[in-house]
Amino acid sequence: MGKYIFKRVLLMIPTLLGAAILVFLLLRMAPGDICAVRYLGTGMAISEDQIQLCREQLGLDKPQLLQFFDFVWGYFIFDLGTSMWTGQPVAHEIGIRFELSLQVAVMATIVATVIAIPLGIISAVRQNTITDYVVRGFAIAGIAIPSFWLGLMIILGLLVVTQAWFGEPWMPPIQFKSIWEDPAHNLAQLIWPAVATGYRYSAVATRMTRSAMLEVLREDYVRTARAKGMTEKIVINRHALKNALLPVVTILALEFAFLMGGLVVTEQVFNLNGLGNLMVDGVERQDFTMTQNLVMLVVIVFVFTNLLTDLCYAWLDPRIRYS
Repeated sequence: MGKYIFKRVLLMIPTLLGAAILVFLLLRMAPGDICAVRYLGTGMAISEDQIQLCREQLGLDKPQLLQFFDFVWGYFIFDLGTSMWTGQPVAHEIGIRFELSLQVAVMATIVATVIAIPLGIISAVRQNTITDYVVRGFAIAGIAIPSFWLGLMIILGLLVVTQAWFGEPWMPPIQFKSIWEDPAHNLAQLIWPAVATGYRYSAVATRMTRSAMLEVLREDYVRTARAKGMTEKIVINRHALKNALLPVVTILALEFAFLMGGLVVTEQVFNLNGLGNLMVDGVERQDFTMTQNLVMLVVIVFVFTNLLTDLCYAWLDPRIRYS
C-alpha cells in the first residue's frame, strides 16, 4: 500500500504541472489588462507611462517563462505571491475564506450522504413500487431544480414562516463566525446553503446508489446469501451495500472537490464570502496571481480527493488490493 501511495503521489506531479501550464497560458491569452482596469476605476485620465510603470510593479513586464517559474517556485517555498488587486498576500486572501468554503462543502456532503444512501437503498429494494416512484421523483426534482433557486425559496420560506410563527421575520446571519468561535451563529448561517447544495448533490448520488444496488442485488453471491437463510437486513448491509458503494463514493468525492470552488451563485444568494466569490472577483479584475492560485487549489483538492477515493476502494471491497 505504501509503495502504491508513493507512485500515485509521483504521478500527481505531471498532472499538477500540466494544470499549472494550462491555467497560466489561458489567463495570459484572455483580453484585458489589470493596470487598465485599476485606473479605469478611478475615473482619471491615464498615460501609457503610468500603465507601463504599473506593469513593472506587478512583474508583468518580465518574460512569461520567468513569470511561470516564479509562479511554480512559489509552491516550493510556500509563497503564493501578492494579489495584483488588493496588494495582500494571496495565502492570506485565500485563508480567510477557505474555512467557510470547506465547511459548506463538508456539510453539503454530509447532507447528501445522509439523504442519498438510505433513499437509494430503499428505492432499489422496493423496485417498481410506489416508494420507488416517490424516491425517483424526489431525485429527478433535485437534479432539475438549481441550487440557487432552492436557496432563494429557503430564504423566502424562512421569512414567511418566522413572520407567521413569531411575528417577526428572521434571516440567516450575514457575518461569518467560525464554528469554534460561535457554533450557533455559524450553523444558523451555513446550514441553509449546505441543505440547498446538498439536496441537489444527493439527487445524483441517490440515482447512482439505486442503479448500483439493483446491479449488485442480482449477483449470485446475494442469491446464495439469501438461500442460506440470512435475513434481508444482513444481505443488504453486509453483502450488497459495500459492493454497491464504489461508484457512489466516487460521485460523492468528485462533488466534494467541485464544491470547494464551484459554489459561485449559491454564495451570492446567501451572501457568503467564500472561494467562489473570490475567484469571480479575481477574473473580473484580471488578477492573474489570485486566479491561477485559486484554480490550482481546486486542482490540488481534486487530485488528493481522487487518491483518497482510490484508497477507500480497498477498504470497501476486500477483493481490491494495491501493490
